[in-house]
This record gives sequence, C-alpha cells and structure tokens, in this order.
Amino acid sequence: MSSIPQNKDELLHAIQDGYQKILGDYQRVPDALVRTPGVEGNVKGTLISVSDTLGYLIGWGRLLIKWIDARNKGEHIDLPETGYKWNQLGQLAEKFHRDYDDWEYHALLDEYEIVIQELTEIIRNTSNQSLYVELWYEKWTLGRMIQFNTSSPMKNMRTKVRRFLKAQSLVQS
Repeated sequence: MSSIPQNKDELLHAIQDGYQKILGDYQRVPDALVRTPGVEGNVKGTLISVSDTLGYLIGWGRLLIKWIDARNKGEHIDLPETGYKWNQLGQLAEKFHRDYDDWEYHALLDEYEIVIQELTEIIRNTSNQSLYVELWYEKWTLGRMIQFNTSSPMKNMRTKVRRFLKAQSLVQS
C-alpha cells in the first residue's frame, strides 16, 4: 500500500491506523504535562502543548466536516477558512489552539474521537468515485482533501508529540 491512500478503503485504513497510533501516544502523557509547551508548533520557532496538538487536529477535522457539509448543501466554501488564506495556515493553527485552549485534556480526547467517527462515517457514505475520481477542489479529489486534513497531520503531530514524550523520558525512540 502506498503512503498516500488511493481509494476509500486505504483512506479509512490510514485514518484509523493514524488515529490509533497517536491516541496511544496521547494516553501516555501525564496530566501534569498536557499543557506544558515543548512540542514544535506550526509557526516556526514556537512551542505548543500536547493539548494544543489535539486542538489543531480537532480544528482541521471540524473544518473539513464544515467544508463537506457546505458543499453538500451547495453553499460557497471559504477555503481554507473565512479570514485566512492558504499562506496563513500557521495563524489558522494558532486559532485552533485558542479555540480549544480552555478544554480539559480528556474532553479534547473525546472530541477528537467524535471527529474521527464523523469523518469515518462521511467516508463510508461516499462512493469511491466521489472520493477519488471526481475533482473536489481545484486539482484535488475529496479523498485527497480528507487525507491532507486527517492522516497527514496526524502523522506529523505524532512525530512531534513523540519527540516531546522522548524528551520527557516517557517513550523510547
């Protein structure tokens, strides 16, 4: 299997596999460290907390669901988000951190599970043709847009979270 999902089944597998792996890492973080800055941020030179990484993943997941819902209703979609351009993704990431910065860590974990379940359901209810044949946004299919905003950032965040855990002697390399 290629690292980039090529069909519905591979996309579902990539999301579930990525989710299970990062969830295992998130469950290793002691409560005392969930808000400790030490994870490489999305803006160069910044450090964020493990909780912020969850806010980031939830934020992208919720945004993706918003795009899909709007498209299904025939509504205009401001991509990536109203008030943000594609060259401002670092600022958008910081917005996601702020959106979830007052949530308890376990509530973030629960919300992330809900987001993954909702996206999984959307994928299951969408044909492979709609996911991987028809263009959805510019040159990208819906399947690729989902992958760009789920399994890819999960992999990226997991690398950063594991680096943090290793620095805290909570995981081996």
